[in-house]
Amino acid sequence: MGTMNATPLYLWLIPALPFAGFLINGFLGRRLPKALISAVALGAPLAAFLVVIRAALMVWPGSGSVALPCAENFAGSWILAGMLHVDFTFALDQLTLIMLLVITGVGFLIHIYSVGYMAHEDGYWRYFSYLNLFLFFMTVLVLAENYLLMFVGWEGVGLASYLLIGFYFDKTSAANAGRKAFVVNRIGDFGFLLGMFLILAQFGSLSFSQMGTSLANVPGMHGGILTAICICLVLGATGKSAQIPLYIWLPDAMEGPTPVSALIHAATMVTAGVYMIARTHFLFDRSPMALAIVAIIGAATAFFAATVALVQTDIKRVLAYSTISQLGYMFLGCGVAAYSAAIFHLMTHAFFKALLFLAAGSVIHGLSGQQDMRKMGGLRKKLPVTFWTMTAGVIAIAGIFPFAGFFSKDAILYEAFQHGTPGKVLWFVGVVTALLTSFYMFRLWYLTFFGESRADTHPAAQHAEPGQGVEHAHEVHESPRVMLAPLAVLAVLSLLGGWMGMDRFGGFLAPVLGPVTVPAHEPGGASRDWGLSVVAVVTAVLGWFLADLFYRRKPDRPMAVQASMPGVYTLLENKYAVDEMYGMTIVQPLILFSRYVLGGFGEVGIIRGSTWVLGGAATLSGEFVRRWQAGNLRSYAGWLAVGVAVLLIFAASYALGASGTMIHLNWGGH
Repeated sequence: MGTMNATPLYLWLIPALPFAGFLINGFLGRRLPKALISAVALGAPLAAFLVVIRAALMVWPGSGSVALPCAENFAGSWILAGMLHVDFTFALDQLTLIMLLVITGVGFLIHIYSVGYMAHEDGYWRYFSYLNLFLFFMTVLVLAENYLLMFVGWEGVGLASYLLIGFYFDKTSAANAGRKAFVVNRIGDFGFLLGMFLILAQFGSLSFSQMGTSLANVPGMHGGILTAICICLVLGATGKSAQIPLYIWLPDAMEGPTPVSALIHAATMVTAGVYMIARTHFLFDRSPMALAIVAIIGAATAFFAATVALVQTDIKRVLAYSTISQLGYMFLGCGVAAYSAAIFHLMTHAFFKALLFLAAGSVIHGLSGQQDMRKMGGLRKKLPVTFWTMTAGVIAIAGIFPFAGFFSKDAILYEAFQHGTPGKVLWFVGVVTALLTSFYMFRLWYLTFFGESRADTHPAAQHAEPGQGVEHAHEVHESPRVMLAPLAVLAVLSLLGGWMGMDRFGGFLAPVLGPVTVPAHEPGGASRDWGLSVVAVVTAVLGWFLADLFYRRKPDRPMAVQASMPGVYTLLENKYAVDEMYGMTIVQPLILFSRYVLGGFGEVGIIRGSTWVLGGAATLSGEFVRRWQAGNLRSYAGWLAVGVAVLLIFAASYALGASGTMIHLNWGGH
């Protein structure tokens, strides 16, 4: 990672500032006025973002201040145990800088939006303390210079997500969703732990830089133990980044407040797995099998989630499956060793997915809590700012030129196409997924904003978040400025975020992730075939055309298609019954085992048996002590005599034993 930095960048402030916000609002927020809570909650991520900007200016090529990579050690040797030496070190390189800008920048916008969205919540202070805690752990994760410190942040974002998803803890579905996210991620984290143990056994270090140096000194080392390590890490990544088979927690995470969904889905937790794979690419580059597994998981997840999103009616759930699908694209990019393209899509996705979730929250806010798209419609003129900003997000995620999603998604598909026949199969899956993505996103757009209003006089309470006021319908209204301002900023980023181009973005990350190839439409890639880019754009436009045909020009056609294919529609509506299958094959057997095996043998045989033995021993000892301490002077005198006799016998035995030893020694002397 390079030498310690002579000019301080104060990297420790980046996580410390959100943590300070968490402490202040967490411990004092109940007694603070709302304005002060908001000031602390917004000031912490803003200050962290400014520290990141300062670091970016100091390390930017040509500034001459600090050269990347650099590191700052804040606690000397953190762990010293035999040969294990782990430092509490934060490191900064090009990849870390991109991640920090996304996390703190987009995170700050979500904090601003939350001030308006959560204004009437009873747990206002608690919400913002959790939000600051989330940013603290995520910044620790990306700043960590070794696996162990990364794991601290890794587990921390799991804890913070549990708290935020289950924010409405008095609502059963929210409590269950938080618990589900926590448990499923622990399965993935078990794989991460195994990977760390294997790394420690193989390299004797958990430092990224030391591992990279060790591998560079053994150029012929491939497969074998490295494949085992990578597969364990992939299991951890599928949990955090919601990929097959551990994606099931993310759709239920919609039970949290909408800004939480934006934070988790766009800029923080779900990107951790992609970041971890990119950060440790020097391991995956030595294991073609591990890369193939990552690519297949990514392509399968992208297509699978896109098909489920086709029939969802909850506006937030559509976006949830969209997130799973887009993360699949990022995994596909990593699997074909296009790490820079995957991070490029991670960045652009943070812009347009945060925009889409926050715009969806604005729609829900304007409809007094309604989330069912079947009960929306006709909102284009009533929510004009929300409409136009969400339009930018929809076009961006569909991959239509010149919005950001086109550049990053096309870069991944281009790289996949270059990897022989298997790569072309993956490319085809990616293109079909892009078609589905465009279709279901414009379906959401038409159902929400076009046609006649289908809103109920009294929106169904079960579709609303607590605190959104659904007892009586209100006039449909645009959101306050504090919510609309972040939408405008994110809309601009969704339009312009890809214009830096894969050549510049990949060139900036090249010292960390290696050189990149440039698609045809990029500067410097004029010799490349433009055909792939044209196919990507045509596919996106075709999806828009089909959505327009089904949901604007002939709105009765979706019902006809549903009636003609009831089996397929039911399968998609039930999300392929994956949750039910997991319930039957894993959850229920574990419950039965716990109830009848552990509850029978364990509870009756071990727990109750041990309590009976301990209770009996306590009773007998108590009876003995009771008789001993009876308050009878004659009894005390008797016990005293017995004690003195025992001491005398012991002393006599010791004296005889000592003299016998002396005699024995004297005899031995003769």
